[in-house]
Amino acid sequence: MSRVFVFLGAVYSALSVALGAVGSHALKSRLAVEALATWEIGVRYQMYHGLGLMVVGLLMTRWPGKLLTAGGWLLAAGTLAFSGTLYELCLTGDRLFVPITPTGGTMLVLGWLCVAAAVFAHRSPAR
Repeated sequence: MSRVFVFLGAVYSALSVALGAVGSHALKSRLAVEALATWEIGVRYQMYHGLGLMVVGLLMTRWPGKLLTAGGWLLAAGTLAFSGTLYELCLTGDRLFVPITPTGGTMLVLGWLCVAAAVFAHRSPAR
């Protein structure tokens, strides 16, 4: 499972760089300033959580468990929901999926809390 999260994190990070370039070059003349700012938020959060997924994958090699696994999946799904709905809004102007954005954000918060709980719950052997 750790390889899956490192892989997803690397893909999310690579896509965030590509989507950032699209936003700053191809979309700059096509979107309003507010939409470009929203696009940048999606890109930034995707990068943060792509890096976070890679960290979760690395942590799992040391402390495997259900909490880290849950945290990883929540970060992966939350990033897709949060950033994906922002991209869709910017590209189409359609607000149909906007209610999913806070759900994605909630998943991200819960994912990080799972990671924190997993690290806190880990007991180091006595030295």
